[in-house]
Amino acid sequence: MKKILSKIIPFFGNFFFATAFSLFVWMIFIDPNDFISQFKLTRKLHILDSEKLYYIQKIEEVKVEKNQIFGSHAQIEKYAREHYLMKKQTEDIYIVKSKE
Repeated sequence: MKKILSKIIPFFGNFFFATAFSLFVWMIFIDPNDFISQFKLTRKLHILDSEKLYYIQKIEEVKVEKNQIFGSHAQIEKYAREHYLMKKQTEDIYIVKSKE
């Protein structure tokens, strides 16, 4: 037991081990760009990338809808009536909501 202990203690007193261990502790806990923060930032980046793909898809859907709506005057009028409840002066609007 004393032989093993006598070999282990000088290893921990070694300059290179002490330096490497200090650097390791610094990188794990103290540094502003530590491994834990890097992991959290990487996870957040993946979430933002997935949101980016979602919004790119939504932008494409809106572009298609815009091209369909602005195709004719009748389509513009229909869209305004359905989405913005616009009406002519001689008309009345009745809104019917379903129980879903």
